[in-house]
Amino acid sequence: MIAKQKTMFESGNEMAAFAAKQINYHVMGYYPITPSTQIAEFLDLMKAEGEHDISMIAAEGEHSAAGICYGASAGGGRVLNATSANGLLYALEQLPVQSGTRFPMVMNVACRTVSGPLCIKGDHSDIMYTLNTGWIILFASTAQEVYDFNICALKLAEEVRLPVIVAFDGFFTSHQKTRCFVFERDEDVQAFIGQPKAPCDLLDMENPITVGSYMNEPDVMNNKYQLHQAMEEARRKLPDIFSRYRELTGRGYSWGQTYKTEDADVILFLLGSSYHTAKEAVDEMRAEGKRVGLCTANILRPFPAGEIARALRGARTIVVGDRQDSYGAGGGNMSLEIKAALLDDKSHAAVISRIYGLGGKDFYVQDAIELLNEGLEENPDRFDYYGVYPGRETERMRYFDPISEQKASPGYTTCTRKEDGTLQVKAGTLGESTKMPKRLAPGHGACPGCGIPVNVNLLLKGIEGNVVLLFQTGCGMVVTTPYPKTAFKVPYIHNLFQNGAATLAGLVEMYYQRQKRGELPEGEITFIMVSGDGGMDIGMGSAIGTALRNNHLILLEYDNGGYMNTGYQLSYSTPMGAKSSTSHVGKTQYGKTFFHKDTPQIMAATGIPYVATAAESNPLDFIRKAAKAQAVAREDGMAYIKCLSACPLNWGDKPNTERSVIGAAVDCCYFPLYEVERGNTLLSYDPEKTKKKIPVEEWLGMMGRTKHLIKEEYRSVVEDIQQEIDRRFLRLKERSQNPYL
Repeated sequence: MIAKQKTMFESGNEMAAFAAKQINYHVMGYYPITPSTQIAEFLDLMKAEGEHDISMIAAEGEHSAAGICYGASAGGGRVLNATSANGLLYALEQLPVQSGTRFPMVMNVACRTVSGPLCIKGDHSDIMYTLNTGWIILFASTAQEVYDFNICALKLAEEVRLPVIVAFDGFFTSHQKTRCFVFERDEDVQAFIGQPKAPCDLLDMENPITVGSYMNEPDVMNNKYQLHQAMEEARRKLPDIFSRYRELTGRGYSWGQTYKTEDADVILFLLGSSYHTAKEAVDEMRAEGKRVGLCTANILRPFPAGEIARALRGARTIVVGDRQDSYGAGGGNMSLEIKAALLDDKSHAAVISRIYGLGGKDFYVQDAIELLNEGLEENPDRFDYYGVYPGRETERMRYFDPISEQKASPGYTTCTRKEDGTLQVKAGTLGESTKMPKRLAPGHGACPGCGIPVNVNLLLKGIEGNVVLLFQTGCGMVVTTPYPKTAFKVPYIHNLFQNGAATLAGLVEMYYQRQKRGELPEGEITFIMVSGDGGMDIGMGSAIGTALRNNHLILLEYDNGGYMNTGYQLSYSTPMGAKSSTSHVGKTQYGKTFFHKDTPQIMAATGIPYVATAAESNPLDFIRKAAKAQAVAREDGMAYIKCLSACPLNWGDKPNTERSVIGAAVDCCYFPLYEVERGNTLLSYDPEKTKKKIPVEEWLGMMGRTKHLIKEEYRSVVEDIQQEIDRRFLRLKERSQNPYL
């Protein structure tokens, strides 16, 4: 009997989240990355309303998120993840471990372009990296399929003891809303899947097991053979699961789909949402008397080679559109696999490969017509890119004149070393600081009131001479470098979230090596890394490694209290109790449930020569600390400065009030101003002495993200926050009075 269903008008991401909610997984380990982030956001919203009981763990990066999932799955329960693009690649090392130890789970992949260059739009360059990981891979072309495949995926995963990826097009399928049918009762979903079938349980104390043994041949050979057998078992079982699902829902699925291929001379193969666009092209060309058809696959692993070969039989030419390229192989992965399938089938059809739609380039009906027409030509090129345009052959464009070392050295900062080895800095006046030319031009795209350009420019007012900047991925990077233009007047490089500090350390060492060998002119360069938007979560390991090596550079962290560049998900620096898109406020949640990370103290514990906090509400203090950081970076090693950076859009306040909001954070000691030089702590500002200290409640009430905490029902949360802030500040005061602490 067909189970009772209801209609929803939702996107692919929402359908993945809704299926997960109905399954009621035990654990979801995740890390926000566009365009898959919405899955965690929707699940958190439902959790805040008490609609499911999934334990949602926000990791500090995708590698750890995958580790959370692996550990949870070894504990015998049901596990979910969602990611995209570089996040998938960062987690890639963990994927063969999951499949090699045969622990089932489900991961949704909203397919997106892999950097570099950085692009957040949809193509298939990420999912093709997973073909050899031992995971079953289902590919959904509609939001309805995302929902259905998520349910079937878990059932299949537990029956064959393999993890499953449900992939779909980023933005095209992940964000576009369509009408979908879902089970009205969660119990029907759970009954279809059945009880959890854990192959073994690390939490079974009566039957202790060892997971992840060291293994050599011939055992590894046998292990991989068993994985192969499990994949073949999935090949046999998936049709039965689809059949049973059809009986329950009326929606049937198989290896893939075809459209008017029976008598086609030319068949176009496309993966994902493009398939549905191309249907219109086939209809138009059929009306003109051209015998063309269309094919797609719902399954990438185990690859349905036989079924695809049979579907393509009889065609003279197969045009394979790949939304990624296997560079140097003469085609993308689908082209290569279809060629192999046809060869095994002894087909004489010509296969031409076309790389299309990279970086989310839109695919229209006319594009499908042109691809099919290429297949109708007598001797088409076997491999080509479709949709490229001639590059510019002009000289490199210069938007700004370079800032000379002389212009960038107005001389209002002085730095001398005292007998105890510490540095004494004079930073001049605010009026004098206007003499410093801006290295960051005003032509950036930051939101009104954004603290990033304010803080970067304040830092650079204290840095004289030549500067090279590195930005991690984040709002600061995105709004300043829209190709082909840039807002930077000095040399600039971008690299990924997780290894910005390592990248800049490599550049610093190259600078010293080339200077030593006489390949660069004499002079000084100050190297500065700018991190924020949660970059000191996922990038913490790289930053600590750079600190332990004590590379000669400055690391500026603009703390805007969340992953703002992906739509404001919680980061480890988000204040406790703050609402975000992954820490909603509802019947069962009050916002973020744990305290903000004390990054300056973590960095101070590495023993680097200089750590400081700064705020735009105290600009001269900021400039003085920047000048000291430059002297440290030149002579002693690494310097780290953290500043509180306003984000009106997500903090829920107004751009014209941000300076007072930052000042209140300082005055309530949420963000104390101090420095740690050569292991000794010195308070830069004590609001208790100036009688400006305010309760944290006053600061929380200034922002929409925390204003709900003022309600009486959250009194205990505010008290906990106040107690922790007081504890941290008291410890700072004790350390400032005792050099041995």
